[in-house]
Amino acid sequence: MGMEQIRSFRDLQVYQSSYRGSILIATRILPKLPESEKYDLKDQLSRASKAIPRLIAEGYAKKHQKFGFQKYIDDAMAECNETIVCLEHVKDIYKIEIELCEELIILYDKTVRQLFKLAEAWDGFKKRRRSPMEDKA
Repeated sequence: MGMEQIRSFRDLQVYQSSYRGSILIATRILPKLPESEKYDLKDQLSRASKAIPRLIAEGYAKKHQKFGFQKYIDDAMAECNETIVCLEHVKDIYKIEIELCEELIILYDKTVRQLFKLAEAWDGFKKRRRSPMEDKA
């Protein structure tokens, strides 16, 4: 089984799954939250879930900057964790789309692990690509 070439952030499986998750949250969960949560849980869940694919896209643009890339990946992992907590609140407090919330919690937990491995893999890739001049320094 061969690895597909990554030409864009859209080719990253972690981007694709987090984007799909954000769409499911926006279309199936947020509209069902009560008006009383408009400026709290609804706003937090909307912001956090949409931030993840955006951060992956921004980080990919800075993939040649070790610390720039890492910062975006770290921020995306934090947003995943925040999204998980918000989904647990939706499920446990409001009993909205319980099965979907559980599936999304699994998706975002997997996304955190994928992001961590992406950062590790990219760090290893960058070290292997060092120029001979860097080795002499």
